[in-house]
Amino acid sequence: MRRALEAALALQLAWGADEALDETPRDRRRASSPEAMRATLPAAAVPESPAPPSPIAPTALATSPHALPSPGGAVAEAERLAAAAADLESLRRAIAEFGGLALRETATNLVFADGNPAAPVMLIGEAPGAEEDRAGKPFVGASGRLLDRMMASIGLDRHGTGWGSFYVTNIITWRPPGNRNPTDGEVALSLPFLRRHVVLVQPKLLLLLGAVAVRSLTGAREGITRLRGRWLTLEFDGLGSVPALATLHPAYLLRNPGAKKDAWADLIALRRRIDDLRQD
Repeated sequence: MRRALEAALALQLAWGADEALDETPRDRRRASSPEAMRATLPAAAVPESPAPPSPIAPTALATSPHALPSPGGAVAEAERLAAAAADLESLRRAIAEFGGLALRETATNLVFADGNPAAPVMLIGEAPGAEEDRAGKPFVGASGRLLDRMMASIGLDRHGTGWGSFYVTNIITWRPPGNRNPTDGEVALSLPFLRRHVVLVQPKLLLLLGAVAVRSLTGAREGITRLRGRWLTLEFDGLGSVPALATLHPAYLLRNPGAKKDAWADLIALRRRIDDLRQD
């Protein structure tokens, strides 16, 4: 029995289930009767009798620290906060204070960005993983180490200066539980901050890492293997158009080493575009 339980736990870890979603274990062997279900709820959630309509004014709900805005209202609030950010530090604070994205309740740290914000190339990935969540920096795990080697192969370093540097962030700044893919709603709430991030950094080129980054910023629905290698033009309010190259995410390359030749072709295209800009 113990071996079976250990095997089941190992399988869950392999799938990315590395955290509990409940504070205490649930006894799932109990009958799912109304009485049993009521017993699992907090005392405050089980009324003794039908409650009369609340006399609290509608504005009380809006000011409650536990109340979440409607999806449309949350996006509008994200856009308002992002637009008000005058620099990177104020943008970081705005993301940290934004209450519309529930991911911040399960994450350990806000993962904002890393590298040289004055770099000519800005990389945009998907979302933080477990190591990034602990460190509070993007791309510090196995895929991050591969990314650093990839960029070094064309003369770029996240800690470098000038044309020899790059800057990196993600669409999502909070880690999704279990490293799952972000939902469309989570992307919609994060995009205003990401787009403002690009405007504040003012990169000359964007490198979009993986399908989530490409689809989030372009709306394309094609697979990343079809989209990679393409130069796209993205528009940003207050900045104008920025050339963007779609490529494979380093995590994908770790799972599919045979695709590294395609990623290398994309890096060569990026290097050539950088050299063209330097000559202008």
